[in-house]
Parts: sequence; C-alpha cells; structure tokens
Amino acid sequence: MKTIDTKTYKIHFNLSAYKHINNYIEDSNPSTIFILVDQNTHELCLPHLLAEISTTTTIEIVEIEAGEINKTIETCVGVWNVLSELGADRKSLVINLGGGVITDLGGFVASTFKRGIAFINIPTTLLSMVDASVGGKTGVDLGTLKNQIGVINTPEMVIIDSTYLKTLAQSEMRSGLAEMLKHGLIQDKLYWDKFKDLSLLDMDNLDELIYESIQIKKHVVDIDPRENGLRKTLNYGHTIGHAIESYYLSDPHKKDLLHGEAVAIGMILASYISTKLSGLSEAENTEIKDVINNIYDYVEIDESDYEPIIELLKYDKKNSHGNINFVLLTAIGDTKIDCLVSNELIIEALNYYNATY
Repeated sequence: MKTIDTKTYKIHFNLSAYKHINNYIEDSNPSTIFILVDQNTHELCLPHLLAEISTTTTIEIVEIEAGEINKTIETCVGVWNVLSELGADRKSLVINLGGGVITDLGGFVASTFKRGIAFINIPTTLLSMVDASVGGKTGVDLGTLKNQIGVINTPEMVIIDSTYLKTLAQSEMRSGLAEMLKHGLIQDKLYWDKFKDLSLLDMDNLDELIYESIQIKKHVVDIDPRENGLRKTLNYGHTIGHAIESYYLSDPHKKDLLHGEAVAIGMILASYISTKLSGLSEAENTEIKDVINNIYDYVEIDESDYEPIIELLKYDKKNSHGNINFVLLTAIGDTKIDCLVSNELIIEALNYYNATY
C-alpha cells in the first residue's frame, strides 16, 4: 500500500514499512531506543517488531500494565522515572507499540520528557490504527474522565502493520470498527455503505478499509489540525459515548466498556438526536441503528444511570462557555457541529436506545 503523507509525518503500511524505521534510525542515530509496551504487546507483538528492526543501537523495553485504567499521569511518572534511570537524553527515541492507551500515553511521555524527544507510533489494534494514527493527539485520563490531560504533537512516523490484528480478540476488532463506521457517517456515505454487510470481509478487504479510513481522518485533520471547526466532527458519538465509557469505568458494579462499544452507543444516541434537531431522516436513523446493532451487543443502561451519565457530559473537551456541544448529522456523510442538546432530549435518546433491543 502506498505511503500516506500528512503535513508533518508519513504513515507507512505493512512489512515494507519497517525499512522506513531502519532508515530513520540509521539517519538520526538515536542514543537509545525505548520501546513502550504493555504486557499483551510485550508477549504478542514485540517479537515481530524486534525481528524487523536492524540496528546496533541499544534497545530498552519499558512495560506498563494494560488497560484504560492505567492511562494516567501516575503511569507517566513511572515511565519518566524509568527513562531517567536508563539514561534517556534528548537524542533518545521512543517507539510506542500498542493500542490507543500506549500510543496516547507514550506520545505524551515523549512529548514532555526533557521538553520533547522523538517518537514513532506502531498501533497494534484496529481502533488505534484508524484513530490514533492520525492527528497527533496525545494524553492521559484524569481519573475516569477521558483524555483530559495532553498535547497535540506528531510522531516521526506511523507504521500500520495489519499482522498485529491477528493477536486481537473479536471484541477488540469490533471496538475498532466503531471509529471506521464514524468516518463513513461524518464524511463519506459510500464508505459507510461498505459496512452494511460484513460477511464478505477478509484481511485484504480490511486492509483497504483501514487505508480508506485513515485517508478520511487525514483529510479532516489536514484542514483543521487544532480542532477549531471541521475536526470537531471526529467527535461524532463521542460526547455521550465518552460519558458512558467513563461512567462504566467508575462504577465497580458495571462491566467496563471498550472505547468502541461506548462510541457505538453514542452514535445511536446522536443519530436519534439528529432526527430531532438537525434534519436527519427517520430512514437513515433506522439504517444507522440497525447496522450498529448488528455488530454490537446490547448494553443495558438503567434509568438510574441517566443522571450520572449526563453529569459527566460537562467534562467533554468540546464544551465552551458552559455549553455542552454535540456533533449531529444532517444526513449520512454530512454533519453539523456545536449543537446544544437539552437533558430532556438526551434522556429521550437513552430511552430510544433501550427500546431498540
């Protein structure tokens, strides 16, 4: 697959991509290479990466615990301390090998250590390949509040190697599909239509869908890198989805939701709200609901959960001047940003979601 050029770095694909890492290492001559992993990517993905890297530069492996619950500033402090103890300097290179937690946190660690050192992202989940690969967002959660602390800073390059997807559970694959569905809903109806029947999906088709998804996000980010306008559309389904994800993470009696599972719910809710406020047709709303429900299991949201979920909306990053701003659809492939939604309509949408199963 052809390399995708963003304004500040390149995205390389599959096995031929590793020559670009090796060329970069040879040209930049880093003092030390630090590969950040969690226990899963340490076991399942690191051997593949090490077999492809050709260098005499010292390589150190830094492992953190897996899971969104560990995407915290405390984990960053631990990694910063390890980097210091192992003699990292301004010429060191960090390679982030993992899902969104690793690439977000690792990018933030590298961007702030000694006021910034070089890093490369190698996303290993479908979600991180189509989402974290583009845009330069880095950061960590504040407690259970998603992505409250961070900076926008781009890597030296991104490697997309679908070989890593063979290590994923089906739930993780479905989680990644949510971001791909979102890209179709906000930008490209023809791309969305490709997800109506996943029975024919194989690895070659998936590679093409990943490539196209990355191109959609790149188009948006190139136009609006600082999220002042068009880039806000990438948050479709995320305003309420993040609130649901945070609530389920914080409640010990609830099963944690994967990011894509929560966003899938958020997209159904946002679609329903769009029929009330931004002109989305009932037919397209039903289509969105049916496609998403065919992929994702129902998550019971009790009426007693509504109020605390709505309370969490005030922490959404798109909010300004005390207003909670939603991204809504006018049609599949077309959006409207900065939409104010009443609590009453959010509750109506939650009831609609519960009634769809």
